[in-house]
Amino acid sequence: MKAARFSRFGSPDVLDIADLPDPRPGPGQVRIAVRAAGVNASDWKKRQGLMDQELPQTLGHEASGVVDELGDGVSGVAVGDRVFGLSGEGAAQAESAVLDHYAPIPPSLDFATAAALPSAVETAARALDQLGAGAGHTLLVNGASGSIGSAAVQLAVARGARVIGTAGPANHAYLRSLGAEPVSYGDGMTERVRALTPGGTDLALDAAGSGVLPELIGLAGTPANVLTIADFTGAQEHGVRFSRGDTGRALYVLDEIGPLIEAGRFIPPAVRTFPLADIAEAHRLGEEGRVRGKLVLLVG
Repeated sequence: MKAARFSRFGSPDVLDIADLPDPRPGPGQVRIAVRAAGVNASDWKKRQGLMDQELPQTLGHEASGVVDELGDGVSGVAVGDRVFGLSGEGAAQAESAVLDHYAPIPPSLDFATAAALPSAVETAARALDQLGAGAGHTLLVNGASGSIGSAAVQLAVARGARVIGTAGPANHAYLRSLGAEPVSYGDGMTERVRALTPGGTDLALDAAGSGVLPELIGLAGTPANVLTIADFTGAQEHGVRFSRGDTGRALYVLDEIGPLIEAGRFIPPAVRTFPLADIAEAHRLGEEGRVRGKLVLLVG
């Protein structure tokens, strides 16, 4: 099969499409013929040598496609089913991938949109779980228009929380469509939030890593009420929790997100697609940080 890979660290130019052996599913896993695979910031961090140090490396932890082989003990899914999910092998940007956790693709979604969901919704649900966000809470989401931030907004609204979201003015209408009350980030953010909720917020989630943890602590009252998914150094400096996937994952959300989408209670992110062969261009655009929505590679 063809798969994205790099054999040295560096710029997007180190990426290539290699011929690798077809993967085989283990117990509880399924293999899919990949139709689309999501691209995340962790991909270019790995390529730059900022994470795993072994070489060569494949890429991709989320994908959608058609089941073509079942591992031992798998039930409730059949060859030919459309599914989306997460791969622990980090090799989902390929013609074939093994998924450890998966769910049916909602009928209204195409493969590209389905591939944009797994990492964002799992990260968002995990963060909300760790904060204990739910009905009766006022939650501030910093970076609310990004793929994870927008997922957190909608999942929190579905749980009954009041959500205030920071974003640039161009994204305020979008946040309103998701059920959030928008405020602009930057100087004066604290005052703008307090204009909506004079007593501050109950909880705050940082999905942007933009250096605003002190302001979020001030609004939420204590570092214990703040969690970040994007500012590891700031979390250590200010005593804020940093959410990591190795501390318990919210995999249940893969099964829950489909019904929310079909009921009109969750709007998937916009996607920008690239052929697998153009993965370097996807990395360049992602690193520039100017793409709204999700980058997705199309395979097959």
